[in-house]
Amino acid sequence: MSKTSPQWLDKTEYPFKSHYFDLGFATMHYVDEGVGEPVVMVHGNPVWSFVYRKLIKGLSQHYRCIAPDHIGFGLSSKQADWDYLPINHAANLDKLLNSLNINNITLVVNDWGGPTGLSYAIKYPEKIKRLIVLNTWMWNVDNDPYYIKFSNLMGGTVGAFLNRNFNVFGKVILKQVFADKKNLPPAIHQHYLKQFNSPAERKGVYVFPREIVASGAWLEGLWNQRDKINKIPTTFIWGMKDIAFRQQELDKWVANWTNPKVITLQTAGHYPQEEAADLIVGEIKG
Repeated sequence: MSKTSPQWLDKTEYPFKSHYFDLGFATMHYVDEGVGEPVVMVHGNPVWSFVYRKLIKGLSQHYRCIAPDHIGFGLSSKQADWDYLPINHAANLDKLLNSLNINNITLVVNDWGGPTGLSYAIKYPEKIKRLIVLNTWMWNVDNDPYYIKFSNLMGGTVGAFLNRNFNVFGKVILKQVFADKKNLPPAIHQHYLKQFNSPAERKGVYVFPREIVASGAWLEGLWNQRDKINKIPTTFIWGMKDIAFRQQELDKWVANWTNPKVITLQTAGHYPQEEAADLIVGEIKG
């Protein structure tokens, strides 16, 4: 893949040097900015490390900010013949982070970055200093009609067709999960759309919603190991206008964690790092 920045990338918004990690079958792009204790930021669907740009700018003078792009997203390879299963995204992240030989990690996770990132924490809890959890989950939802309906629609035959041919997840659903659509102006929105230039590059976008239910056994396996990480100092920062992860999901986290700090944002949606970045930066800086 090309190591040059695409023309659609606004380097004033995302002024970071690109780094690439060879996975053998594909190349993983990541940001590695600043020095100090590491802050690792793991994204979900249908975004990429660009979603953390405000945090990287706000933290990189004091911390080493590491933000990868999952395969199929952002500036990473988009392999048409890969399976895009969350368990394998997690394995990719494991390889990248272990190659960087980092400890005392502040791990920031959101959306599918929750289970893929927290699986790393479960495997290496001794490397994690604290967790910052933004609107996500890490459990089996195969008995929850709310998620089953969404997974079947967006991850099924119709959803795959709409996402592959019309990029509907990026064009429509992304806007719906913002509390204030003004926080996703066209110039920013384009960075989430143009990463998927052709139908062949969009497989990752429709596999993730399918796997909300299909990866239930893997998710249940993670949840059953939560005692490995639920005593790590954790802050839940929750956009209360999110239509994906709601009050009840936050309540489940809190009920199963030891002395978490909880910050609820009444004017933020699914991506607090887009709509309340300054607050998150302040929380990490302490």
